[in-house]
Amino acid sequence: MIADGGRGEGSKKADLRYNLDTVRSPFLPFFLMPDDIQTLRRILRENRVIAVVGLSASWHRPSYFAAKYMLQHGYTIVPVNPAYQEVLGQKCYASLRDIPSKVDMVDCFRKTEEIMAIAEAAVAIGAKVLWQQLGVTNEDAARAARNAGLDSVMDRCVKIEHARLFGGLNWAGVNTGVISAKRPRWLPY
Repeated sequence: MIADGGRGEGSKKADLRYNLDTVRSPFLPFFLMPDDIQTLRRILRENRVIAVVGLSASWHRPSYFAAKYMLQHGYTIVPVNPAYQEVLGQKCYASLRDIPSKVDMVDCFRKTEEIMAIAEAAVAIGAKVLWQQLGVTNEDAARAARNAGLDSVMDRCVKIEHARLFGGLNWAGVNTGVISAKRPRWLPY
């Protein structure tokens, strides 16, 4: 789903969110994004180093579960949480700006009001994607990220989207919204 945000037809940067056609709210800005599956696939395929801001070391927390899933699927996870030294066997950093290596995607498990500062840090470190998790929709931060050239994903879970688009969730009987007569080539079966 692409909303070009005024950048022109040829722009590859995207602002993504769930299709809310059936539950439109007059209070939320809504972007028509006809090819979000291709855009999400591109984002998940091209961006393999994920800084997870707010990653918890508690196994029952959603951030831990999502990061562990992505780690098991070949992504490099960089935990960002000042409360820990290490999470999932990876060195944990106090802030995005403390990370010494390149980061492709910043995955935000923080409150909506904290996202603007994270977006600014994501731009400063040269990230390519700002990903706001389920329930997190900071429009101003998404706009700032898009204006700086980043892709922006809001109100989606990176683990759910990966499982839906790459993990074969549909072959287990889950309606993923992806219609195809072909099995994806990247699945092991």
